[in-house]
Amino acid sequence: MIFSSIEFLLFFLPLFLLAYVLTPEKIKNVTLLSGSLIFYGLGEPKYVLLLMASVVVNYFFGLSLGRGVKQRGSETYRKKLNRKRKTVLAAALILNVGLLAAFKYGAGGLRMPLGISFYTFQIVSYLLDVYRGDQKREISFMTMATYITMFPQLLSGPITYYGEVREALYEREFHARGVEEGLKVFTMGFAAKVLLADRIGLLWQDVQVRGFESISTQLAWLGAIAYSMKIYFDFYGYSLMAVGLGRMLGFRLPENFRNPYMACTVREFYRRWHMTLGRWFARYVYIPLGGNRKGEFRTSCNLLAVWFLTSIWHGNTPNFMIWGMLLWLAIVAERQLDALGILKHFMKGPGRVISQLYLWTFIPITWICFEITDMEQLQIYLGRMFHVMQGINVAAGDWKNALTDYGSLLAAGAFACTPALQKLFRRFKDNVLVTLLLAVLFWICVWRLEVEGQNPFKYLDF
Repeated sequence: MIFSSIEFLLFFLPLFLLAYVLTPEKIKNVTLLSGSLIFYGLGEPKYVLLLMASVVVNYFFGLSLGRGVKQRGSETYRKKLNRKRKTVLAAALILNVGLLAAFKYGAGGLRMPLGISFYTFQIVSYLLDVYRGDQKREISFMTMATYITMFPQLLSGPITYYGEVREALYEREFHARGVEEGLKVFTMGFAAKVLLADRIGLLWQDVQVRGFESISTQLAWLGAIAYSMKIYFDFYGYSLMAVGLGRMLGFRLPENFRNPYMACTVREFYRRWHMTLGRWFARYVYIPLGGNRKGEFRTSCNLLAVWFLTSIWHGNTPNFMIWGMLLWLAIVAERQLDALGILKHFMKGPGRVISQLYLWTFIPITWICFEITDMEQLQIYLGRMFHVMQGINVAAGDWKNALTDYGSLLAAGAFACTPALQKLFRRFKDNVLVTLLLAVLFWICVWRLEVEGQNPFKYLDF
């Protein structure tokens, strides 16, 4: 089950909210945990037991890791206790990361359980925080299980630290105002998915149907731009829907996107894109390796480690490694330009336009490397983009026809990539007319789902 489905919107969510409203405050976690397991079971019934087994095992890992974090006693006793905790942490990481790797790369052809990447990242963050003493261990199994399985962020994030929701897990503000605000945010994400991601994605589908050998250079670039918008509005839409659902239930989930296409550098782009994944790698990989504190060469190596892990997390085909290494090279180059004092001249005034053009050119190229898993087809597509590979039966003016069919959608997508729409939403979301417009927008999206069917979120595959 996914958020942008009739089953979720018209059946699961209303029934769950009714049960949630009727549940006394002290046992709302019981309803949330039960509803989350039902939600997961409806979409992934054979892996519900795996999810719960993971919760149980890691609950006890957390208890063990939190025992004696600030223990007093003799130095010998404390050293012995620390060795034990290190052993437990190593076992926990091997089990969690090993299970994820097994499904991603060698589980005998079994389909990867939905959400395993994201709930594994949350589990690992909790265990590491408890081990380091940044977070107290959770004694309540119900609270811990609710944190891991909470359906708004179970399948594709945002990746939420336990400390960000711990207080709300014990005492949350659940009221009609929060439900209304959450529903409005959810509707914006719903529209981003159904009216932008899915519709703009049709241009990318058309390009694929034509065959990469048979498209003009101009259409190849339009296809790359369309895919760049599709994946953005798909994942951004999901994240907004998740944040909206969280708000409806009394939680404030972290922001996952912040107008990435308004960035001027690749570094800045990925500080604004999938922000919760970026901060996870920074907190648990980049900074422990030394971050930027040990010289430029070491910093480049640390960044390489982060992007290598990011690449293999997304997939095991060579295209993901090409994608990750392109981004790493760009970030390292930008750091060198920054150190020389060159980059600052391109961050303001006319130089900012040049830097944004660089970003808008480079990022679509990397997204093509991300999307096309067949290396031969990737080579053909890039060859057509840069007009270095001969086309076959290329229709003259194919790009003009594409602009005729999709130009208005691309323009709407470009506008939605700017902060303008968000500013308008924040300013007028409480206006009665805007509330009515959002209600109409919601039902338009439902109608589109009825007519065209649901289109799964891209990041459910990861």
